[in-house]
Amino acid sequence: MRLRVPTAPARRITALPPLALAGGALAVGFGGLYLTGLLVAGGDIEDGTTVRGVDIGGLSRAEAVRKLEDRLGPASTRDLTVTVGDRKGKVDPRQVGITFDYEKTVDRAGRTDSADPFTAIGGLFSSGGPVEPAVSVDEDTARAGLKKLARSLDQRVREGAVDFEDGQVRPIAPVNGHALDTDAAVAPLSAAFLEGDRDTVTALPTRETKPKVTERELRRAVREFAEPAMSAPVTLTAADRRFTIEQPVLGEYLTMRPDGAGRLTPRLDAEGLRADPEVARPLSALPARARNAELRLVGNRVAVAEDGRAGHVVTDKALGKAVLPLLTQRGAARSGQIATLVAEPQVTRANVQRLGLREQMSSFTVNFEPAPYRSKNIGRAVELINGSVVMPDKTWSFNRTVGERTAANGFVEGVIILNDEFTKAQGGGVSAVATTVFNAMFFAGVKPVEYGAHSFYIERYPEGREATVAWGSLDLKFKNDSGNTIYIQAHSTDSSVTITFLGTRKYDDIGALKGPRTNVKQPERKVNTDKRCVPQTPLEGFDVTVQRVFVKDGDEVRREPFRTHYTPRDQIVCESPR
Repeated sequence: MRLRVPTAPARRITALPPLALAGGALAVGFGGLYLTGLLVAGGDIEDGTTVRGVDIGGLSRAEAVRKLEDRLGPASTRDLTVTVGDRKGKVDPRQVGITFDYEKTVDRAGRTDSADPFTAIGGLFSSGGPVEPAVSVDEDTARAGLKKLARSLDQRVREGAVDFEDGQVRPIAPVNGHALDTDAAVAPLSAAFLEGDRDTVTALPTRETKPKVTERELRRAVREFAEPAMSAPVTLTAADRRFTIEQPVLGEYLTMRPDGAGRLTPRLDAEGLRADPEVARPLSALPARARNAELRLVGNRVAVAEDGRAGHVVTDKALGKAVLPLLTQRGAARSGQIATLVAEPQVTRANVQRLGLREQMSSFTVNFEPAPYRSKNIGRAVELINGSVVMPDKTWSFNRTVGERTAANGFVEGVIILNDEFTKAQGGGVSAVATTVFNAMFFAGVKPVEYGAHSFYIERYPEGREATVAWGSLDLKFKNDSGNTIYIQAHSTDSSVTITFLGTRKYDDIGALKGPRTNVKQPERKVNTDKRCVPQTPLEGFDVTVQRVFVKDGDEVRREPFRTHYTPRDQIVCESPR
């Protein structure tokens, strides 16, 4: 570029000394260069300046920022490949707050705003070059993004362990844990981002955790316990039952896990093993409940038909305690005994006489019309009552002995009385058993504690000497005040139920005297359209008193009144809803 200098009118030139002339020439040359430098520097960025191959020379700052955003922006969004320990993953730089700072990059490449002559003149003899882009890190975004990355790539320490599968030993090798050091990870991520090579794998800094269980300890555990444990079955005896547990069953409930000192110790899930069919089946053959001696009457005297039997219960703890020591043994030494909880029978051949079980105290039978639900429910209640033993001064409870009348307990739906009307519910018909027990109690002369009659009278039961029960609201209880043990026998057919009390009679005889009906009231007629309606015949309501008469040595010693109130039994006519 040539600089033009304007001409001036001719004037006389006075001669100057040589030095002054030289100095003036120098001044004119320097000024020309300065002016030329200012004119040449037409943009903010020196010619030849590049950022990652993008030429921004001669551009203004704003133009350079826009060009870098356009050209470098797509490349800045490509994922970085990283590792945390031996786990590999991808990181979007934006999700960890790492981006190019285009403004700062341009600031690095731009000319100074100074009009310093030396800077301006220097621009005539220099050109730009490659400039590294500036990187910006948003700390909050980086912290959140790295925490998320740690959740996906962190590897928890895995302790060495031993599992068992299909009777085979399965060692689990220990593995070091690696947790991403989120604070220290920003720098290498920024460096990898700046480098720009997306094929590079960046190992991020971690905090390493070493397992407590070493490879050496794992080998010891396999050699000393795991392999012997799976070498053969074990044989166990509980009471009089002997059974074998094969290796696959043992292994399903056996593991080896580290203790606090890093030593592998065996753990047996005794509860799971106890429930396994291969173990539960033979143990279920053990009588869990004690069975009292079965008594019978020879004339009016008690004899033993079959001796009592103890009950045996195998607990989870006892099973585990028996099995674990056998697992490191060989041959015949892999057999052992399980300690059982023993429940002794209350009545045995040896103690029948001592308990005072000598004779029949009372017996009573109730007859009923056959019906499938009655036979089922009465038979189930009889099954639960038969063989009950009531020690002296103890109280017997119908509800506690028979349990709730549910399908799970063996009862079916039948007819009951609810709100002075027949209806259907689980356990219908059981009141026949309650009435029979009540009368056996009555004539045995023992003390009633809780009882209640039906709300209205039922013809098949004796007036004033009958009882019903309801789970949770009404029980039938008596206290054994005879001075000796009472043994209850229960028996039923499809049309009758019999309850017999065996023990020692306290009185020679117990009688019953029924008084007249009083306060008689007539029933009403009602129509019921409920689909569960049960027809009902009418019967008057009344009050009645029955005296229990105690006789000893031929003399009446006392009387005890039993007063009962019956409401009228209304006539129920079932009709279909209109």
